[in-house]
Amino acid sequence: MKDWLSFRAALALGLAALFLALAPPAHAEKRVALVIGNNDYKNVPKLQKAVNDARTMGDTLKQLGFSVMVAENQTRQAFSQTLLAFDAAVEPGDTAFFFYAGHGFEIAGQNFLLPTDVPAATEGQEELVRDASILADRIIERLQNKKARTAILVFDACRNNPFERSGTRAVAGGGGLAPMTQLPEGVFSVFSAGPRQTALDRLSNNDDNPNSVFTRTFAKELLQPGENLVQVAQHTRRLVSEMAETVSHKQIPVYFDQMVDDVFLNGTAKGQPEAGKETTKPAEPPQKVAALPPVSVPRTAPSNDSVNAPIAMFSRHNGGWTVVFSIADPTLGISWRMGDAGEFRETGFLDTLDSRTRKRMPNPSIELAADAPAATIQVRYIDTSGELQGPFPIKFDPEAALIRDQRKILDMTATSWLSFREFNGLLVYYSHLMSYRCAIREVRVGIDTAVPDKVLKMPPCDPRDPSAIPHDSQPYLKLAPSTQFVSVELTYRDGSVSEIKSFRR
Repeated sequence: MKDWLSFRAALALGLAALFLALAPPAHAEKRVALVIGNNDYKNVPKLQKAVNDARTMGDTLKQLGFSVMVAENQTRQAFSQTLLAFDAAVEPGDTAFFFYAGHGFEIAGQNFLLPTDVPAATEGQEELVRDASILADRIIERLQNKKARTAILVFDACRNNPFERSGTRAVAGGGGLAPMTQLPEGVFSVFSAGPRQTALDRLSNNDDNPNSVFTRTFAKELLQPGENLVQVAQHTRRLVSEMAETVSHKQIPVYFDQMVDDVFLNGTAKGQPEAGKETTKPAEPPQKVAALPPVSVPRTAPSNDSVNAPIAMFSRHNGGWTVVFSIADPTLGISWRMGDAGEFRETGFLDTLDSRTRKRMPNPSIELAADAPAATIQVRYIDTSGELQGPFPIKFDPEAALIRDQRKILDMTATSWLSFREFNGLLVYYSHLMSYRCAIREVRVGIDTAVPDKVLKMPPCDPRDPSAIPHDSQPYLKLAPSTQFVSVELTYRDGSVSEIKSFRR
């Protein structure tokens, strides 16, 4: 265990050192958006509100300071040309927003956005759909290639299988899109409905709202001042779910968050000053700020705009907490303290030279006790000119940090969620999931079915020893000897849902 802790600490320090060496220069970003609505499908059922949804989202984003491109009823060729124009508009450091309303379809865990001329495919013609459609993951790759600082993707496309027709066998697939859990850093995605759920265009025949249930709600939440993206998504999820329940329908929007900082599109967090208010410069309008200082790392703006406030990564292990500070500027020393009083303590130095300063690199990490309470860590550092910068307050929330750390580990170790063993019969172990259960709300498995329909009982999270499996827990299921595979799906504490994974004997 000690070797594992040493390895983990060394890995964290190595990542921090790499971040320091490769930190990009600051960039004055702009906001660019592409919204697409497809109604007039030629070979699959037409839609009524997708174009209206795109127009509403376009108007909303313009109010938030985005330069907006609106495209309607896109064929495959027009869709490609529109994406090329979007590529040309995005520059390094920008905030890019992509919204799509129309038919979407999942094939083998990949999501495809359907142009209006998609053919009416039948059973066994999945390749025909792939070739005629737009892969959602490819849009993310394109924004990565353009070095967008923040990429926000919203899909109001979780409707019924558009290829179902009476008298034919459709391309395999049900309602809903596949979850996008493996997102790169800096990407935030929102789906109008969860896996295997369909999204409502209207609540009843008397519902004359021009927008779908999701878009009418999401657009309003985006304009709420002082809400970050997570809050917008959470509030939208609750409101849409409640409206769907009034007509006995299940629709729970999901989101997937790989943002390092909290992102505000309409002002800062409620109760916090606008960026720049404490400097002599006039404050810029909030809509021109892509990602304001994160709520999890509140700070007072220093007088020198070139100074970068540290951010922190919290990692929980059996011995306590490892906290790694990341500072974009090169430093000659780092010190810290808990709270607003007391002496600052030096972090010491690594046996590594910083190529930027040609001096020993300050140790960017500290250790906290396992039972360390919620507090504010004050961090300061010495820059290359010998000036002391800070202190900068960093909020330490043990519960939130534990959930985020374990979620990250689960995403990185998805192939280890389940394991088979033959011992007095066939067993499937889920002890790995138990070890990181603090990040999980629910585990569902399916025995010889790709649809997880059985809930696994998990012990409650113990923040004092979060990875320990209670002695009275049974971390395995007894299976029939004929069992071939088990599918598994996780619902995380934030309500997002994992991709369905299949494990074979």
